[in-house]
Amino acid sequence: MFKVLKTEGRARRGEFNTVHGTIQTPVFMNVGTAAAIKGGLDAFDLRQIGCQVELSNTYHLHLRPGDEVVRDMGGLHKFMNWDKPILTDSGGFQVFSLAKLRKITEEGVNFASHIDGHKIFMGPEESMQIQSNLASTIAMAFDECVENPATWEYAKQSSERTVRWLKRCKDEMARLNSLDSTINKNQMLFGINQGSTYDDLRIENMKAIREFDLDGYAIGGLAVGEETEVMYHILDEVVPFAPVDKPRYLMGVGTPNNIIEAVYRGVDFFDCVMPSRNARHGHLFTSKGIVNIWNAKYERDDSPLDENCNCHTCRNFSKSYLRHLLKANEMLGMRLLVIHNLSFYNNLMQDIRGALDEGRFDAFRKEKTEIYGKRI
Repeated sequence: MFKVLKTEGRARRGEFNTVHGTIQTPVFMNVGTAAAIKGGLDAFDLRQIGCQVELSNTYHLHLRPGDEVVRDMGGLHKFMNWDKPILTDSGGFQVFSLAKLRKITEEGVNFASHIDGHKIFMGPEESMQIQSNLASTIAMAFDECVENPATWEYAKQSSERTVRWLKRCKDEMARLNSLDSTINKNQMLFGINQGSTYDDLRIENMKAIREFDLDGYAIGGLAVGEETEVMYHILDEVVPFAPVDKPRYLMGVGTPNNIIEAVYRGVDFFDCVMPSRNARHGHLFTSKGIVNIWNAKYERDDSPLDENCNCHTCRNFSKSYLRHLLKANEMLGMRLLVIHNLSFYNNLMQDIRGALDEGRFDAFRKEKTEIYGKRI
C-alpha cells in the first residue's frame, strides 16, 4: 500500500494507495473537524486548492449529527460529497482536551460532553464502531494523550495502556470490516505512538506498536505545549524505530517550518488547524513570510496577498479589500483567507515533493526556513 519512491537523508517521497485513491506524500491533510472546513469551504473548494486528504473528527461527529446519522446517509464521503481519502481521528485527544469531567479505566473513558454535559463512554471498540459508521478511509486507534508535563511513571502507565487499547482496536476493526453492513470494508488502521517527552518510553512504545503490522503509524502527544526543539528531539529518537515500509504521521503539526523539519526527519503525513484558524484571524502565510492583514499599511494596498500564489483569493482580490472584509466582520473575508492559507499549505507540500523528486530538498529546507518564519 505504501511505496517509498525516493529518499534524501531521512526525508521520504512516497505514494500511499487507498480504496479512495492514491496519496502522494509528504502530504498535509486539511482539517474539517465536523465534516466542514471552518471558514465556509466545501468539498469543491478542497478539490480546487489541491487537497488530497480531508480529516474529520470522531468525537465531534459522534456528538453532532451522530455517527449513525452519517452511516444512514451513506458515510462521510457521500455525506460531504468528497470522493478522495478521509482520515478520522479517534476522538482520544478531544476526550482529554475538551471533557472537563473524565474517568479513565482499562475499559475506556467515561466523560461528559463539552456541548451539554451528558455522560458518554468511549473505549477502543466504541471508537472503531463510530469510525466504521463514518466509513473513513483511515481510522485512528483510540489512545490516551497525556498532558505535558507528565511524570515518567504516569506516561509509562498511559503508553502501555495505549498499546493494550491498540490490540482491541485492531481486533474490533477486523470484525467490523468483515460485516456485510459495513460501508467501507477496506478501512485502514493507524496506531499512535505515545510516551510524553521521554525518549525511552517513546522508543519502547514504538517497538511495541510496530509489532501489530498496521497500515500506518502516528506520533501523537506532541505540539501540545512543549518547546519546538523538544518535539524535534523526540522525532529524532523515535522515527528510526518506525517501520520503513509504512507511512508516518505527526499529529497536529504545525507551522510551515515545523512541517519542513519533520519531513527532514522522515515524517510523511501532517494535519493542523493552524492554517484555517490563523486565516480567520487575519494571520496569513505567504511565499515571502507572514502577513497580518489587520496592519494599517494594507488599507490602500491594491496588490494581491501573495504575488506568487495562484489561489482564487490572490488571483482576484487585493489586500485592501481583504482587510476591509475582516474589519467589517464579513464572512466572505474569512472564507477568502482560509482558501489562501490552505492553498499555501497544499502548495508547500507539492513544493516539498518536487524538491525530493529532484534531489534538492536539503537546499529547499535551508532556503525556505528563514523565509517562512519571517513576519512582514
